[in-house]
Amino acid sequence: MVRIIMNGCNGHMGQVISDLVSKDENAEIVAGVDLQDTGRYSYPVFTELGACDVKADVMIDFSSAKATDAVLEYCGSRELPLVLCTTGLSQEQLQKVEETAEKTAVLRSANMSLGINTLLKLLQDAAKVLAAAGFDMEIVERHHNLKVDAPSGTALALADSLNEAMDHQYHYVYDRSQKREQRDSKEIGISAVRGGTIVGEHEVIFAGPDEVIEFKHTAYSKTVFAKGAVEAAKFLKGKAAGMYNMSHVING
Repeated sequence: MVRIIMNGCNGHMGQVISDLVSKDENAEIVAGVDLQDTGRYSYPVFTELGACDVKADVMIDFSSAKATDAVLEYCGSRELPLVLCTTGLSQEQLQKVEETAEKTAVLRSANMSLGINTLLKLLQDAAKVLAAAGFDMEIVERHHNLKVDAPSGTALALADSLNEAMDHQYHYVYDRSQKREQRDSKEIGISAVRGGTIVGEHEVIFAGPDEVIEFKHTAYSKTVFAKGAVEAAKFLKGKAAGMYNMSHVING
């Protein structure tokens, strides 16, 4: 049984994870942290992180970047493993993540979906064969109309995975409207679409002479990210200090 502190328990992802864990016999949320206690949970909710004194094996953080410094300080000082799901961190905060990982186990990923993280591994195998044979690589990502950043962090993670497989020979092109020239063979094109209520779609295209191979991942609800976060929490329990990512969870 893994005992979890859910930071950001009142947020959408906090609610989804709470519901998911309530049906999981191998996990339990022993405390939550958020700006207010709405009384909706059976576990205690603390309105100040520092006041949370419940013994736990790991924290899952799905809050906001402005709360990250306090989360890192809390987990680092208590040597409490942390599944860090909050995005939009500054370079200074990313440095603090590295420093915290010297004190306790920290798992951070651009996308918590088990499917996306399996895809990252598959893409590297494909790139080593197809890109090496001259196939062009393009990424198209689609999200809801409320998403403000583009391209998505997941699209960049996919591009980085491809580039790593090819010894970082490639560069990224985000907008072709200002360029009137032939495509560079060493580029990875990344396109963003925003509209409606699309939870998240990522498509990786390998386009070669007379054939096209496509890899696509579609998230139909945010539950896929919640499942990944819970699996990451189970994995992180008892782990030594250091930086981890979802590939460690998938590979065991």
